[in-house]
Amino acid sequence: MANPQSEAHGSSRDREIVAARVIVTCPGRNFVTLKIETRSGVFGAGDATLNGRELAVAAYLEHHVIPNLIGRDAGRIEDTWQFFYRGAYWRRGPVTMTAIAAVDVALWDILGKMAAMPLYRLLGGRSRDGVLVYGHANGRDIEEATAEVGRYISLGYRAVRAQCGVPGLKKPYGVSRLKDAYEPAESELPLETEWSTPGYLEIVPKLFARLRAEHGNEVELLHDAHHRLMPVEAARLARDLEPHRLFWLEDATPADNPDGFELIRRHSVTPLAVGEVFNSIWDSKRLIEGRLIDFIRSTIVHAGGITHVRRIADLAAMYQVRTGFHGATDLSPVTMGAALHFDTWAPNFGIQEYMRHCEQTDEVFPHDYLFRDGRLHCGESPGHGVSIDEKLAARFPYSPKQLPIARLEDGSMWDW
Repeated sequence: MANPQSEAHGSSRDREIVAARVIVTCPGRNFVTLKIETRSGVFGAGDATLNGRELAVAAYLEHHVIPNLIGRDAGRIEDTWQFFYRGAYWRRGPVTMTAIAAVDVALWDILGKMAAMPLYRLLGGRSRDGVLVYGHANGRDIEEATAEVGRYISLGYRAVRAQCGVPGLKKPYGVSRLKDAYEPAESELPLETEWSTPGYLEIVPKLFARLRAEHGNEVELLHDAHHRLMPVEAARLARDLEPHRLFWLEDATPADNPDGFELIRRHSVTPLAVGEVFNSIWDSKRLIEGRLIDFIRSTIVHAGGITHVRRIADLAAMYQVRTGFHGATDLSPVTMGAALHFDTWAPNFGIQEYMRHCEQTDEVFPHDYLFRDGRLHCGESPGHGVSIDEKLAARFPYSPKQLPIARLEDGSMWDW
């Protein structure tokens, strides 16, 4: 008698990886996609985009990863993850972990298709009906930022990240000429921007006082300090923002020094989020176990894929820390699709960042997720529900772009 489970998932020969290729395309911005195919003709897609360092990951995949994939069983996801992580002497880092993530997500996509199940069901089923998301509202000044928050509320968002200009600075972080996205990688060589902490610390509390006065308490408000503050400065800002009840203050100070978050905690109860630049569970272990943060922002594409991020989420759940995945336009719809399935399952989900991709990106990456009533809803297609139109992708060649840098007004290098 045939085994239904083995039929659903295919035989080991059916699951054998026979081809894998890297696709680099720039439909509005650069993306790197890994496509893995099995002997039975099932393919899976994984995102391998690392903003400003895309070709480094592409080369890592082509020269070091793909030769080791051919002939492997696509169903042995855990073993493959361990092979590329534990089997390597040089571990972690953004290039390595982004490459591993691309493999991992592609294999989960294949497994879902062979089992004829959406990814969230493979993970354990739904914990919620929809995924709360936040959009990005920004403006050159408080007036413009306030109007933009209102626009997002009118579009149905229940949560909005707000950033505004700093007087005297031409190009502060988070303020963009684009209104539905913020893409900082604009030039072939890094753009040099100016930063003033005193000016920033003065205007941000004024912005959120205005937002609460104008838009009330129903909308959740978030803010990103983008690693710009010393711990004592971050503590001051977090305390000054307490009356305005932020959903979170993100990246208040560089997480290279976890003790900095302990100082913030001693002075404020504003919720803290960090981790979009983290690559492994080891980056977040001290912060989570010390309850120094409330949301962990590690993203599937930069933290080793679903297999590894699931471990991070499980660790976080033990300490009542919730997820708040990075979701800017520097990750492709492939990662967004995978993240939404993960968010739908994760019992300690908190919120998902959602920056809308441009029309060209959505055409290159057809997907079945949708936005409705302030939430994103993953689809029911087998796998993660996102594919890539390779013919269309070929029309958008790679365009070199790097992230900016920041300097203080006296010319000193600062954290960007």
